Amino acid sequence: MSTTPVPQPGAAAPPPGCPAHRLYGPEAEADPMGLYEKLRAEYGAVAPVLVQGDLPAWLVLGHRENLDVARTPSRFARDPRHWRDQQEGNVPADHPLTPMTAWQPACHLVEGVEHERLRGAITESLARFDRRGIRRYVKRFADQLIDAFAQSGKADLVADFAEPLPMLVMTQLVGAPESYGPRLVEAARDMIKGTETAVASFEFVSVTLRELVERKRVVPGRDFTTWLVEHPTALGDDEAVEHLRLVLIAAFETTANLIANTLRMVLTDRRFRANLSGGHMTLPDALEQVLWDEPPFMTMLGRWATGDTELAGTPIKAGDMLLLGLGAGNVDPEIRPDLTVPVHGNRSHLAFSSGPHECPGQDIGRAIADTGIDTLLTRLPDLELAVAEDELQWTSSLLSRHLVALPVRFTPRGSTVTGSTPVPGAGRPAAETPRTAPADPPTVPVAGKRQAGRSSWWSRLRGRR
Repeated sequence: MSTTPVPQPGAAAPPPGCPAHRLYGPEAEADPMGLYEKLRAEYGAVAPVLVQGDLPAWLVLGHRENLDVARTPSRFARDPRHWRDQQEGNVPADHPLTPMTAWQPACHLVEGVEHERLRGAITESLARFDRRGIRRYVKRFADQLIDAFAQSGKADLVADFAEPLPMLVMTQLVGAPESYGPRLVEAARDMIKGTETAVASFEFVSVTLRELVERKRVVPGRDFTTWLVEHPTALGDDEAVEHLRLVLIAAFETTANLIANTLRMVLTDRRFRANLSGGHMTLPDALEQVLWDEPPFMTMLGRWATGDTELAGTPIKAGDMLLLGLGAGNVDPEIRPDLTVPVHGNRSHLAFSSGPHECPGQDIGRAIADTGIDTLLTRLPDLELAVAEDELQWTSSLLSRHLVALPVRFTPRGSTVTGSTPVPGAGRPAAETPRTAPADPPTVPVAGKRQAGRSSWWSRLRGRR
C-alpha cells in the first residue's frame, strides 16, 4: 500500500516529496484502521493520502489536530469552493465524490452568518420534537421489525433490524410516506460510498425530497419538513431539499452503523460482557464506548485550507483538502495509550465531529439506537451470535466501515399484540431465502445455565438507565 501512484490524466500530483497512500480500493477497504495506524507511524498526526481519481488530500489522524481543524473554520473552511483541484478543473462532474464535494446551499458547506442562518433552521426544527414521542415511534417500529422474525428463532440484525429501523423512524419524522424509506436508504448509502452510480443516486434523492417539500408547502403537518419550510429564515425549495438530504443521510448511515456495532459488541466482546454481568455498564455506556471504538463515520469529508498554514508541523497550502480522521483520532495514543481501558461515560470522542459543524441530530440518533436496542434485548433476552465471530464481514468505503450481517439465534417467541400494520418491506417474499437463515425448521434451545447467565447480563445492561 505504500507506493507512489502515477497521477491519472487531469489529476493533481501528491504533495511534493510525499508518497501518498490511496484511501480507496481493495487494500484500503480491507483494513482501514490498520492503514490509519500505518500512516500514523510513518507521518505522525497528518498524512498525505489520495482519494478517488488519485486526487491529493491530507488525512488528519491526531485527536487534538482533528479538533483544531473542526473548530477553526477561518483556517479550514467547510466550503468546497476553496478546493484548488476543483478550481483547476481536476474534479469532473461525474467524479464519485461530487455529491459530497460540490457546493450546495446547505449549512454544512458554508460559514459565518449564512451558516448560522441555515443551521438555525435545522436545530430549531429538530428541537420541536418531543423526545418521548420519538422514543414511542422507535418502540413501535422496533416491535414491528422484531415481530417479522421473532417466531423463527433466527435473524440477521443488520438487514432485519439495524438498517430499516432508522429509516422507518426518520421517514416518519420528516413526514414522508413509509414507502419512501427503502429506496432512499439504498440511494443514500450508494452516495456516501463514492460508487460509479453515486451521482445518479444523488439525483434520485434530490427529486424525491423536492416532491416532499412541494407537498408539505401545500399540505403541512407536524413534522420536520413542514417546520423547516415554515421556519422564519424562509428557506427556498433548494435550501430545504439540501437540508432534508443532509439530515436523512446522516441519520440513516450513522444510526444504522451505531446500532449494528453496539449489538456486535455486546454479543462478542468478553471484556464488556464481564462488565455488564457485574453491573458496571449500562446501554448508554455501551453506545458511548462504540462511538469511541467504531464511530459510524470513520472519515469525514472535508475541510479546505483558506490560506497557507501549518498543522502538526506539516505545511498545508491554500486550497488543499483535509479529511477528518474520526476513527483514527479516537484511538490516538496521545489520548488513549491503552485501548483496553473502557472509556464509556466520556463524550470527548470525535464520532459527531466538533466545532460549528458538529452533528446537530446526535441526540436523536442516540435515542433511536438506545430505544431500539433496549426493545430488542427486552423482547429477545437470550440472543447469541449464530456464526463464529471471525466469520463476520465488513465493507468499507472512504467514509465508513459497515458490518455486512450479524446473524443471531434465540428462543422463538410470539409477536406483540399492538394492532399495528406490518412494516413495509420488513418481511421477505416467500421465494427469497434469508441471507442467514437455514431452510430447515428452527430448533428451540434447551434452557440451561448459559442461557440464564445471558439473560442476567442482558437485564443488567438494560438496568440503571
